[in-house]
Amino acid sequence: MHILVLNSGSSSIKFSVFEVGEKVRFGDPRSLYEGEVSGIGMPGSRLKFHDAAGQDLTGVRAEIKIESAADAIRAVMDLVLGSGMAAMDAVGYRVVHPGARLKGHCRITDEVLRELEAAAEFAPLHDPAAVAVIRAAMERIPDALHFACFDTVFHESMQKAATSYALPQEIRDRGVRRYGFHGLSCESIVRQILNAVERGTMKFPQRLVIAHLGSGCSVTAVEQGRSLDTTMGLTPTGGVVMGTRPGDLDPGLMLYLLRQEGATVESVEHMVNHAAGMVALSGLKNDMKTVREAAAAGDARAVLAIEVFTRSVRKAIGGFVWLMGGVDAIVFAGGIGEHDAATRKQILEGLEEMGIVLDETLDKAKEDGVRRVSATKSSVAVFVVPSEEDQMIAVHVLEMMAG
Repeated sequence: MHILVLNSGSSSIKFSVFEVGEKVRFGDPRSLYEGEVSGIGMPGSRLKFHDAAGQDLTGVRAEIKIESAADAIRAVMDLVLGSGMAAMDAVGYRVVHPGARLKGHCRITDEVLRELEAAAEFAPLHDPAAVAVIRAAMERIPDALHFACFDTVFHESMQKAATSYALPQEIRDRGVRRYGFHGLSCESIVRQILNAVERGTMKFPQRLVIAHLGSGCSVTAVEQGRSLDTTMGLTPTGGVVMGTRPGDLDPGLMLYLLRQEGATVESVEHMVNHAAGMVALSGLKNDMKTVREAAAAGDARAVLAIEVFTRSVRKAIGGFVWLMGGVDAIVFAGGIGEHDAATRKQILEGLEEMGIVLDETLDKAKEDGVRRVSATKSSVAVFVVPSEEDQMIAVHVLEMMAG
């Protein structure tokens, strides 16, 4: 059996092909191929494609013209359905927001698609692109089973005190609440930790804080493997500071922005999704490496951007530690969380009296999987764990097919 996973963003599509067979334990799909189409609708669109061993299979197709999600899906399908490739039995999609009515991961039907189109008012940056990808893929592979996996499901364990906004009941009745996101990433981290526990390499942390730091960022409190609270709310725009998103803002500030001459809902929405966050503070592109290089060269704006970003994450972690009455482990994931040791150090520095001590040698090491980066004397474990969203989607697809 072969499963195609499509993980679409606002300007990119990541894709993976997994195999499940007699030699593969059910629930552990094996990755065969991975790739990404980036820069959709922009000059210089690129395609990357490699096998599980890391061998580049892109060939001459690296630079391609991709103007829409439909173009991107055609390019992906030409690869994964090409000569010598296996037929796809199922397709799983990462969908950021399910809207107010859908609960749990589900098989995609016409009704589900209508609900996802309605959910675009909650996630205009992500859901329309996901729906376009789904429609294009269903047309190209009509005989496969198609499933939607939502970034919010892991957070369904949050209690009402964590999900409720202090707004009138009629507003809340429309589905306005705190949903939380990066759930597939958080779930994959908990799953990897459980696997490490089974192998006897670590104890399971009952109180865990996960900092998923990438272009989008969130911090999640996890108690006994279940989401207790998280920084993102109704949409993926709130919470901690991100690459192009501001995180939490004073509601009065949003009203101020809308009252400015020439302002529209669309213009303010574009600003808070695409032109705020670290790019607004630094004046640089959405890339932590670039910002850090500028900061090291004395760029005051870059220095401020990093300080604002790491301060917001540090405050969120601290708040959740206080909420849970302590913490057993902190996990860093996502592109920044996994690969930028300087960010991890800046977020956690000066916390030795609280039992958090990094081991700089371990922190700078390059290893795969779950790796501990805290010192032996640290009473709070600090881990770096890769976000395996695609693997998690493949697992859920298998579960739904079995069910």
